[in-house]
Amino acid sequence: MDGVQTYEVSREEAGRRLDLFLAQMSGLSRSTIHRLIDAGRVRLQGRPPKASYRIRAKDRITVSLPPPEPSGLEPEPIPLNVLYEDQDLLVLNKPPGVVVHPTAGRPRGTLVNALLYHYPELPGIGGVERPGIVHRLDKETSGCLLVAKTEKAHQALTRQFQMREIEKQYLALVHGIVKDEARRITLSIGRHERERKKMGVRTRKGREAETATRVLRRLEDYTLLEVSPATGRTHQIRVHLSAIGHPVVGDKLYGGRRERKARLKAARQLLHAWKLSFTHPGAGHRIEVTAPLPADFQKVLESLGMPPPLELGW
Repeated sequence: MDGVQTYEVSREEAGRRLDLFLAQMSGLSRSTIHRLIDAGRVRLQGRPPKASYRIRAKDRITVSLPPPEPSGLEPEPIPLNVLYEDQDLLVLNKPPGVVVHPTAGRPRGTLVNALLYHYPELPGIGGVERPGIVHRLDKETSGCLLVAKTEKAHQALTRQFQMREIEKQYLALVHGIVKDEARRITLSIGRHERERKKMGVRTRKGREAETATRVLRRLEDYTLLEVSPATGRTHQIRVHLSAIGHPVVGDKLYGGRRERKARLKAARQLLHAWKLSFTHPGAGHRIEVTAPLPADFQKVLESLGMPPPLELGW
């Protein structure tokens, strides 16, 4: 039987194109969404919409998924570090340097390839292109990654992300001494006007974004922050921290002059998704999962005089 996904548009999402909204919410590619619309498998209040339709608050959208087709993705016996697992979902500790989804230039060696090997039942959950994946982390970012094992769990967890009911906390080592003990950054984020691979805060079509920061430790010319994004824009944490003059250490894309001239050199951006809190889609209780800090991140902190082990949750 075909799977049916249902979404209700929140006030925050109102005004977006339908195809972009569904691509983010479902985990499917935009081209796949267009094919589903053309095939009459998308309904807005029961009627077939256009891909360019600007969604409104409380719009009810249903997507009828065809039976799963072979994805063409190859399962690979890549080890997985599982932090939590039950019959509905699992939380992985993603290592730095690992890409989540295969691309045209990287069809193998990704987290999806590993998931298909260890969990052959996942294809078709959330779409064949991103089996079970509820959200994503950048290649160089480590830490908690949530994966649904059933279609019901995928829809419920996707809905929690949409309604901002999933709490995400990151650790970030940034350049400079951050003066404010706590801060809320509310700069809109959109595609960079000139450098299309980047996002930025000075754009004409930016979308609202919110990030909270809290100082954990000041270390010489650097600060260890706890960062909590309320929204999920592309590169949000990195863009916001760069915009306030404290880019993430090791961030070659957004680090700018501070990264180029820094004494401390890191092989990757020192950003770690260390805590994830959500409501279990089946049992209904709250679950909190913590990912230990990777060795490379810990080594840098030790070089700045912070002794191991790092105790999280100051």
